[in-house]
Amino acid sequence: MGVIDPVIELDRLEVRLGGRVVLDGLTGELRGNAIGLLGPNGAGKSTLINTLLGFHEPSRGTARVFGLDAVRDRARIRQSIGYMPENDSFIGNMNGVRFVRYMAELAGLPAREALERAHEALFYVGLGEVRYRKISTYSLGMKQLIKLAQALAHGPRLLILDEPTNGLDPVARQRMIQTIKEIRKEGSIRLLISSHLLRDIDETCDEALILKDGRIAALCNIEEERRSHRNFIELETIGPANAFSEKMRELGCECACFPGGRVKLIMPDKIEARDLYATAALQGVQIRRIHQRRDSLEDIFLRAMDNGRDTEWKRGELVSL
Repeated sequence: MGVIDPVIELDRLEVRLGGRVVLDGLTGELRGNAIGLLGPNGAGKSTLINTLLGFHEPSRGTARVFGLDAVRDRARIRQSIGYMPENDSFIGNMNGVRFVRYMAELAGLPAREALERAHEALFYVGLGEVRYRKISTYSLGMKQLIKLAQALAHGPRLLILDEPTNGLDPVARQRMIQTIKEIRKEGSIRLLISSHLLRDIDETCDEALILKDGRIAALCNIEEERRSHRNFIELETIGPANAFSEKMRELGCECACFPGGRVKLIMPDKIEARDLYATAALQGVQIRRIHQRRDSLEDIFLRAMDNGRDTEWKRGELVSL
């Protein structure tokens, strides 16, 4: 299989807003079919998106989309991008099909083709039956879906989704996630998804760009990271867990003890499960249950955030301190 051409290329990208450096020397190539953009509030995610769309000019360095310069070629880039904004930007009293048609015309489609594409996009996202209703009567979930429809209607090469599940109930969220997965699976459109919900990125993306304080904290292939990093072991034990943990540290493990005999370890490759049982037996510890897992995106993220010192993690959401 050949090397996939990069969707986005960043070369020492610096962006200043109000005299303050917001993006500071970003360098990297994003090649995934679905790229997750992560980081705490103020990390620079929105600024990067607006730079790719040509709304902010770099003070230094360059950004390219499909090889096109984000400044010189901004008109061509915008034609190839579908953008689903985080905030609602509807036109009062328009019905669904008229709004999506209008947005497709703004993207450059002739009126007749724009109308055809509007109907297709609305049926694709599941709003075909309500396409003649005024958008002001739509539920929050329906408004999110029509934002997705307008981003798809003109047939973009890159779809930028900014907080696509923002405010959705569990059923509506799952519908949105499933639609994103279908777009990714179809393969003709690449995706850049910005979200503060790690599970959204975990479920939909194969690559992640993590920003912190305007810099790249991590740029990784999610599946490769999971395969290559160390094993995480969670144990339920009876006996002197602290003494057991100390012996495991001497073998090269990282350990933490919790109430109720729970022990969490990070296992280097040289340590195997039988070493756990042998050490536990020598320390008079019974292992009642063992659970082994590879890195999750949360683990990758927290490492990028310097072990979580700058962030607090609550129920899958990232909250700035």
